[in-house]
Amino acid sequence: MPTQTRDDGAAQAVHAAWRAESARLVGALVRMTRDVDLAEDLAQDALVAALEQWPASGVPDNPGAWLMTTAKRRGVDHVRRAETLRRKVVELEHAQGREGQEMPDLDAQVDHIEDDVLRLIFLTCHPALTPESRAALTLRLVGGLTTAEIARGFLAAESAVGQRISRAKRTLADARVQLDLPTGAERSDRLDDVMAVIYLIFNEGYAATAGEDWMRPELAHEAIRLARLLSSLAPEEPEVLGLQALCELQASRMPARLDDDGAPVLLEAQDRTRWDRTQLRSGLTALAAADRFAAGGTPVGRYFLQAAIAAQHARAETADATDWHRIAALYDVLADAAPGPVVDVNRAVAHGRANGPAVGLAILDLLPVDALPNSPLIPSVRGDLLERAGCDVEAAAAFSHAADLATNRTETAVLRSRAAAASGHR
Repeated sequence: MPTQTRDDGAAQAVHAAWRAESARLVGALVRMTRDVDLAEDLAQDALVAALEQWPASGVPDNPGAWLMTTAKRRGVDHVRRAETLRRKVVELEHAQGREGQEMPDLDAQVDHIEDDVLRLIFLTCHPALTPESRAALTLRLVGGLTTAEIARGFLAAESAVGQRISRAKRTLADARVQLDLPTGAERSDRLDDVMAVIYLIFNEGYAATAGEDWMRPELAHEAIRLARLLSSLAPEEPEVLGLQALCELQASRMPARLDDDGAPVLLEAQDRTRWDRTQLRSGLTALAAADRFAAGGTPVGRYFLQAAIAAQHARAETADATDWHRIAALYDVLADAAPGPVVDVNRAVAHGRANGPAVGLAILDLLPVDALPNSPLIPSVRGDLLERAGCDVEAAAAFSHAADLATNRTETAVLRSRAAAASGHR
């Protein structure tokens, strides 16, 4: 029994070290080897070595340094074994001084840790990849999740996710993607891609698009971890801080989004004493930091504004105390900064609460007829506004239409229930 306990403790320590250090480990190895596949293989080799050795030798005082040293050592062995790489080393030694012809130095001191991780995040969110591939590769290389964990999170087959990750890495290799940090306008554009991927992961965890579960907390929590990591690497970017704030403020409601029987609870009916106060405070702190940079003239955008909206809900002790006029005004600004049908639908909700359901319906009516054609969002919001306007028959029809479009089993049940309630049949 003592051996089993020690083995379990070592395995837990390996898992914790991997989740904490994998992004830095892979990022540094990518910088040193200039090869994503090789860097991941070396990191995985170090992980396997830790699983084999730590139960017997004990957990080292600095697990991250142990993993890095082991990975570097195996990288050096790999280079020495490969005849083709040795020839390349000779060629590069004779080509010193030529731009872009640096010899990989696996024995070099690992430094610039923050740049290594930031470089890795920008790499996994490269515009050559699809959003789905970016999300999977980010969770794999930056989040340290296994292929099986990613597949469970997105309700996809493990083989399909593995193929997606492999194709993404091939795409980066075939495109001869530069591994250096982008600068100037390219960096700004890529940062937006990075934030979009993190928010995509969060939204899939907060409100699952398919399957039976209303939420997938493990994905939401991983997105928050990535958002915090990005904030630590870009601490003066108000949009990055806004993204962290937005994710944390929304996630603070998750404990109240299901009742004791596991049934979903909508925002207005939630017991706000169940909201996670620690996460709420952390989100408000990140938003306050973003606000300070914004006050100094740094531009803000969709994440900062959405976080400011979420903060209005967070500060309201009851649903009736919500400042809907302020929220509607913020959505007006957001519609100018980041126009799109989802923003307009939420703007309709806000104005419907602040100025009456007729105003909200008028905003919905301005949307193109083909806006979000396969999403339940527009008909569900239309149903809510019609119900508030006393148009129960029309509301029931809208909720039924939304239920037909929904692909999440729990969301479908909620919409069917609202349709029945609006038509007088519970």
